[in-house]
Amino acid sequence: MTKQKLELTWIGKEKRPQLEPRILLEDPEKSYHAKHRVSDNDIFDNRLIFGDNLLALKALEQEFTGKVKCVFIDPPYNTGSAFAHYDDGLEHSIWLGLMRDRLEIIRRLLAEDGSLWITIDDNEAHYLKLLCDEIFGRQNFIASNIWQKRYSRENREAIGDAHDYVFLFAKNAERFKAIRNRVPISEEQAKVYKNPNNHPRGRWRPIPMTAQGYRPNQMYEIVAPGGAVHRPPEGRCWSTIESEFLKLRNAGRIYFGKDGNSQPNIIRFLDEVEGMVPWTWWPHEEVGHTDEAKKEMHALFGKGDPFVTPKPERLIARVLHIATNAGDLVLDSFAGSGTTGAVAHKMGRRWIMVELGEHCHSHVIPRLKKVIDGDDKGGISESVGWKGGGGFRYYTLAPSLIVNDRWGNPVINPEYNPAQLAEALCKLEGFSYAPSEMHWWQHGHSSERDFLFVTTQNLSADQLQALSDEVGPEQSLLVCCSAFRGVTAAKASQRWPNLTLKKIPKMVLARCEWGHDDYSLNVSNLPMATTSPPTAIPAADDGRRAARRKETAPGQGALFEEDKV
Repeated sequence: MTKQKLELTWIGKEKRPQLEPRILLEDPEKSYHAKHRVSDNDIFDNRLIFGDNLLALKALEQEFTGKVKCVFIDPPYNTGSAFAHYDDGLEHSIWLGLMRDRLEIIRRLLAEDGSLWITIDDNEAHYLKLLCDEIFGRQNFIASNIWQKRYSRENREAIGDAHDYVFLFAKNAERFKAIRNRVPISEEQAKVYKNPNNHPRGRWRPIPMTAQGYRPNQMYEIVAPGGAVHRPPEGRCWSTIESEFLKLRNAGRIYFGKDGNSQPNIIRFLDEVEGMVPWTWWPHEEVGHTDEAKKEMHALFGKGDPFVTPKPERLIARVLHIATNAGDLVLDSFAGSGTTGAVAHKMGRRWIMVELGEHCHSHVIPRLKKVIDGDDKGGISESVGWKGGGGFRYYTLAPSLIVNDRWGNPVINPEYNPAQLAEALCKLEGFSYAPSEMHWWQHGHSSERDFLFVTTQNLSADQLQALSDEVGPEQSLLVCCSAFRGVTAAKASQRWPNLTLKKIPKMVLARCEWGHDDYSLNVSNLPMATTSPPTAIPAADDGRRAARRKETAPGQGALFEEDKV
C-alpha cells in the first residue's frame, strides 16, 4: 500500500509573497549601551529592529542563516479578540498563510542544533502543529509542553482555560537532543534526598541496585552487614558487576537500611545531581503564570497600560536554559513587551528582537534600558545575579529600493544614498557588503576572487576597459551600472571576460514585490489578495524615515568614485 503524505490545506496556500530583502538602517540615537563594562561577558551587539517582522526576517536571512540557536515566538493566537497591541482575530486561512511564510524563514535561520519554541492556545494549536510538521518534518517535533498559565479556577467557562502550549520543534532532532540542557532540580524535587545515616557528604537518596534481565556476571550473592544474604529478585540481576559493587561498598556508597539487613541500594548524593530531564508539564510554581507576568509589567511600566498577554520571565528563562548556553544567539520576531530580549540579556545570550507596534518605543526600549542600567530588579534578575551591562543597536527597515517616478517608471528610490544602494544590491545579488579601503571598485564580495561594483554612471567602453585592467584576470567583477555605451552585453563578456555587466534598476525589477511595507498579522492587510503584484509601486512615507538616510555613511563619501573610471 502506497503511503500518502498528509498536508494541511487552506484557502490561498499556494500564494506566496515575493519578499524584498531590505537592508537595515541603524538609528544611533535609539541604540543604547551601558556607560561602562560591568563584566568581561557584557554583550553590546544585540539588535532591536522596528518594522514588519516578515520583512525583518527576510532582511536577516543573508547574514544569519544557520546561526540562530533558539527562536522563541509568542504570535497572536487568533482568538477573535481585539488586543490593544495586536490585531488578533484573523480569518483562519490568512493566519496560517502568514505564519507559514514566517516559519519557513525561521527554519532557515536556525543552526543545525537550533530549536523553535512557540506559545499558542487551543484555537490554532493543532493546525499550527500540522503546519510545523510540514515545514520542519514530523521527525523534528520534540514536544508539546503544557504551561500552567493560571492557578485559580474560573466558573464562567464550561471548562476553565488553565494552560497554553509551548511547541518545540528542532532543525535537526538528533542534533538538538545532543545539546539540550537539563533543568535545575527544585527544592520540592530535592525533598526525596535525606540523610538518615548522617553521612558527612550530606543529603542523598537510595537507588535500587537491580536491573531488568539476566546477566551471569551480575548474579552474585551479597551479604549484608547484619548477616542477611541477598540474591537478585526473579527476572532481574544486580545493576553492576561484583568488583564495582565492592568499590561502592568500600566507599560507603551502599545502604542496607536502618537494620543493616535490607536489600542493597546505591547511595546517590544530592550534589551529584546535574539536573532533571525536562518534562512536558510546566507548572506555574516552576515557570510562573500570567498574574506574575502582569506584576512584572506593573513594576516596569505602572498599572496604567499593561500588556494583556505578557509572558513571565521565568517561562522564557526555562526555554533559554534548555535550548541555549551563554553567548548563543536568540531571536524573537514577535517581541511584544520585550520579555525575550530582557531575559536573554540577563542570561548572557545574544539576541535579536523585531517589533512593529509603537510599544517598541513605549515599552521595549525603556525596559531594555532598565535592564542595561541594572535598574530592573524584577523577573529573574535576582536568581541570575543581574547587575546590568551590555547594550543593543536599534534598526529600522530601509524603504523599498524601487519606486515609481512621476511618469510611472520604476526607478531607484531617491532616498537611498550611494552606500545604501551598494548594500541593497549586494543583498539582492547574494554578495556580502564590505567596501574595500584598498580598491574603490570592491563594494562587496561573494568569494575571495568574486566582487561587486555599483555605480549610477553610464559607463563607456574606455571606462570598462580601465576597470577590467584594474580587476585583473585572476578576479571577477559584477558591474551594476545605469547603462554602458559602445558595446552590447554579449560583446562585453567576450571583450572583458572578468566583467559581468548588469543595468540598474532593470536587473532587479522582477525579483520582488517592491513598495510592499506591511505584511503584518492584520486581517485588514491581505498581502496575498492580489493575483499579480505590480512591478513597482510608490513606497509610502510612514513618517519613520529620518533625513540621515539620505546622508552618506561616514567614510563612504566617495563610494562610487565615478571620476576614477
